[in-house]
Amino acid sequence: MATSTLAASARHLLSADGFNRVVHLVQRDNDGVDEPLAVRIVDEALKFTAAAGRSTGRHLRPSKLVDMGWHALILRTAMYRELCSGLGRFVDHRPEGPKTLRRDADTLDRTMEAIQDAGYEPDAYLWGSLADSEIHAGDCMHSECTEGGSGCAAPPIV
Repeated sequence: MATSTLAASARHLLSADGFNRVVHLVQRDNDGVDEPLAVRIVDEALKFTAAAGRSTGRHLRPSKLVDMGWHALILRTAMYRELCSGLGRFVDHRPEGPKTLRRDADTLDRTMEAIQDAGYEPDAYLWGSLADSEIHAGDCMHSECTEGGSGCAAPPIV
């Protein structure tokens, strides 16, 4: 897909009120995140969720900053369920511990490619190592679980 045809934002995936509520959660739960940054984070979390909803068999992971937005989306359970339903499949959340962390540039590059495949332009700063180092956040990925939550195995490192 050509870069010029990619959407800059995924805000349309939520109502304006819903988007603002998620932005508020990002700010509430993450010291030092101002509203403009929180808006960018939530927009990228929506792009990530859209990409993960369309991608199967790919090991995708949000950057640390984007993970803040994804967590805030998930906390709005009904909204998140409706978002995923509109995307075609539920994007399960699976936090990883120190022994299974596989954060590397290839994984983030693959995730940004999946975002582009979903029709969105990733915000490069929020996916870069500088942003990840500036604000602390958790480490998570979407799962490739089978229906009902069974069959959740860590995806292979590619």
